[in-house]
Amino acid sequence: MNLIKKLFIKYREVIDYLFWGILTTVVSWCSFGLFSISFNAVIKNSVSAAIICANILSWLCATAFAFVTNKLWVFRSKSWNKKIVFTELSKFVSARMATGIFELIAVPLLVKIGLNQTILDVEGMFSKILVSIIVVILNYLLSKIFIFKK
Repeated sequence: MNLIKKLFIKYREVIDYLFWGILTTVVSWCSFGLFSISFNAVIKNSVSAAIICANILSWLCATAFAFVTNKLWVFRSKSWNKKIVFTELSKFVSARMATGIFELIAVPLLVKIGLNQTILDVEGMFSKILVSIIVVILNYLLSKIFIFKK
């Protein structure tokens, strides 16, 4: 039991990051579902417009949730000084936008060069999983080194 406690203490930050990351994904998916249902009821002629709006708003919800949880419980940045919070928030959103753009480019690129293996009957899912892992690592490193500096 002592070994498990030592490992948890040693890797606490990474464990917290993964835990809150899973909850961020839940926030993203649930808010997407709610927004999608709402917009489909309002925007009856364009499913695409409803999906785009729902996706943007769910990204905003997930990013806001991730910022607060990363700030407080992962990287333990306790300052609520307006200047510090604004700096952290602007860097956080910029980093998430950058990794989001990377993902938008990398997944189709990997599929195009041949990493289009099907997983769970979804063509290109291998590329999506691979890029998602890279994005999680990049987001962690950017947050640790660039955003929530000690």
